[in-house]
Amino acid sequence: MLILGEIIEKLKDVISEHTVGKKVFDKDVATALNIPQATFATMKKRNSIPYEEILEFCALKKISVNWLFFDQAVDMLKAETEKFFQVRYFSDIRASAGGGAEVFDENYESISLDEKIMHSMVGMGSTELEAIHVDGESMEPTLQDGSIIFIDRDQTNIDKNGVFIASTITGGLFIKRIQKRADGMIELISDNSMYPPQAVHPDEITIVGKVVGNIESL
Repeated sequence: MLILGEIIEKLKDVISEHTVGKKVFDKDVATALNIPQATFATMKKRNSIPYEEILEFCALKKISVNWLFFDQAVDMLKAETEKFFQVRYFSDIRASAGGGAEVFDENYESISLDEKIMHSMVGMGSTELEAIHVDGESMEPTLQDGSIIFIDRDQTNIDKNGVFIASTITGGLFIKRIQKRADGMIELISDNSMYPPQAVHPDEITIVGKVVGNIESL
C-alpha cells in the first residue's frame, strides 16, 4: 500500500535540490503541490494521496511517477532518457463509471513512465499511453472513484476481455466492460452490480482504448 508520508519524504528530496542549505518541511511540499497546509496535514493523517497534484508536480519537474509510486531508484530524478516513455496526462478529463463525462481535448501534460512499468501494462507493442481520472462508483471494486487509469488507444478490440473507454454521442466518456449483443447493440457493463447494463447503437459509440493499468485513490 502506498504511504503518503513516504511519498512526502521523496518530494522533499526533489524540492531540496532547489533550496540548498535550507531544510524542507511538510509545508514546503504542500506549497509545491498547491495544497493548503491544513488540508495537506489532514491528508497526511488520513493517508489520502493527492494523485492529481503529484502528477502535475512530476510533469513540471520532469521526473518519473514510478519513482514516487512504485519505489524505483533515486536515479530516476536524472534527465529523461530512452528508458522512459511519455504519458499524456489529461488532468481535467474524467471518464465516467456512472453517467457520461467530457471528451478528450488537447490540454494535457506529459509525465514519464519507466519502460518496465510500461511493458508490464501494455507489452512490447505500444509505446504510448494516456492517463485520465475515474469519476463514479459503477466499476468498483475493479476501479475506485478518483483512480488514475492508463489507456492504450491501440487496443480497441472489444472481443477481447477487459475494461474499455468508450465515447458516446450523447453521454460522453464511459469506463465499462463492453460486449456485442446478438441484436447488434453494444452493451456497456458495470462491475458494480448496483448499476444495470446500458445498450447503445453501434453508430453512437466509439471505442477509445483499453484500460491497461491504474493507480488507486485511497
